[in-house]
Amino acid sequence: MVVVGAGVVGLSCAVRLLEAGHRVDVLARELPQETTSSVAAAIWYPYRALPQDRVTAWAATSRRAFEDLAATDPAAGVRLLPGTEVHAAPAPDPWWAEAVPGLARAEQVPAPYVDGWTFTAPVIEMPVYLRWLAARVESLGGTITRAALTALPVGPDVVVDCAALGARGLVGDATLTPVRGQVLRLSQPGLDRWWLDAAGPTYVVPREHDVVVGGTDQPGEWDRTPDPRTAADVLARATALVPALAGAQVLAHRVGLRPYRPAVRLEREGAVVHCYGHGGAGVTLSWGCADEVADLVDGAVDGAGDAG
Repeated sequence: MVVVGAGVVGLSCAVRLLEAGHRVDVLARELPQETTSSVAAAIWYPYRALPQDRVTAWAATSRRAFEDLAATDPAAGVRLLPGTEVHAAPAPDPWWAEAVPGLARAEQVPAPYVDGWTFTAPVIEMPVYLRWLAARVESLGGTITRAALTALPVGPDVVVDCAALGARGLVGDATLTPVRGQVLRLSQPGLDRWWLDAAGPTYVVPREHDVVVGGTDQPGEWDRTPDPRTAADVLARATALVPALAGAQVLAHRVGLRPYRPAVRLEREGAVVHCYGHGGAGVTLSWGCADEVADLVDGAVDGAGDAG
């Protein structure tokens, strides 16, 4: 079968399908390191993804998968780090709280914030992790090929549509829109915990050798060129949140386009299984969605067998 899309969702689906015994070929306009997934700060956090009940369940499944990878495979680039989300006013528990057993109210938050919560989150170093995923696909017998598709492949096999924003053209889904996110990659000054102010959004996500700071949330904006004024604003907000970043060297500027949709589309439509529209939570939902895709594909294959 064919998986369309080589971002984190497409590769995760390919892995689960290969593990289930299917032959899988991944076709994508952009190879893994060229996708929006490669730009992500990639902290586990359900952001700009709906509906809440399905997102919470997918996120919980993915969290468990990342915790397992962090414990068993250092080459995957996944670490578990504590951190704090802060709020300028008292806030209720997040709607996805049941996916985080260890979530607790912060005893102290830095001024001018007055509320927040802490928890340990998987932090995924995307350049490393995407290489690991691609290698996993290939080690299981799958292939990854660059292909400029103008429509989903048609044939006897099931097609899994993980084309992210590409699905807008491939299947004519006008509800799918970009949400521009600009980030900076900074030198690592010794941070060992993440910080988040979702109102910005402002986030500081330490990795082993660098720190990703962001960000922006610009619906309908397609421009992938980093804007210097935006970068200065992001850096100022991040440094105000985490003063230890003062003086950190700017290593790179990146822009990614989150594939937002009013609801994640994960459903079977004939011989096609759609899995796109994950907004800012592609990494966070990846394994949960991949498990459901594998179930839907098995159902489609069994149904074709029954029909014959």
